[in-house]
Amino acid sequence: MNLLKYRIKTFFKYQDLVRELVQRDLKLKYRRSFLGYLWSVLNPLLIMIVLTVVFSNLFNKSIKNFPVYLFTGRMLYDFLKASTTNAMKSVTGNAALLKKVYIPKYIFTFAKVTSCMVDMVLSMGALLIVMVVTRAPFYWQFLLCPVVILQLYIFCCGLGFLLAELTVFFRDMQYIYNAVLTAWLYLTPIMYPLDALKDVKPLVILIKGFNPLYYYVAQFRDLIYYGRLPGPRVFFGGWIIAFVMLGIGVCCFQKAKDKFILYI
Repeated sequence: MNLLKYRIKTFFKYQDLVRELVQRDLKLKYRRSFLGYLWSVLNPLLIMIVLTVVFSNLFNKSIKNFPVYLFTGRMLYDFLKASTTNAMKSVTGNAALLKKVYIPKYIFTFAKVTSCMVDMVLSMGALLIVMVVTRAPFYWQFLLCPVVILQLYIFCCGLGFLLAELTVFFRDMQYIYNAVLTAWLYLTPIMYPLDALKDVKPLVILIKGFNPLYYYVAQFRDLIYYGRLPGPRVFFGGWIIAFVMLGIGVCCFQKAKDKFILYI
């Protein structure tokens, strides 16, 4: 209990630094761009248009309002990809600073995931535009979206801590993870309906049982696309997976953090 109090006290002690790091990441991302933060809306919108043109011919008949269906899945995947990829390099990328002054190393990883979450929240504007243009209905369940975003944010923090720790010792991890992300994209029903795989039952079992992102995409779509509350399996499963991943990530990170200085 005393250790937990100490961790919480330390976090609030450095909350101003976290805020500055998050602002820095957002400013650097759009530095020297003419449209600035508008790219948070335009970039996912342009990607959605391209993917819609490519995949709508394949699934247009089986999926009503394919742009919204695609966006509700791709948006979460893009957040997971950006946050965890940036988190991987959060410790090694700040090696010079960590060698000069004492700063809790997890602060950098936490700030990377948080800045990506802020960027995703800004990109919600693109989703609203797509829904208006395609005349998609707005359900009251839309207001519950922050619950799903929070689940995924906790999951990404845990995965980010784990990847940051592994990258310090194994620099090849970034290349391995890129391959994992590609497989993860196609093993998540983002651009296709899960029913399209009903004849491949082992793959459906794999996606439903062992793909964490499926739980968050399913909840997000239930709220926005279908206008219904998520089922208890994906809802409680999403929370459990998020906190289990956070626990694993924090434990691995804390256990190895004192050795980081020897490898960065």
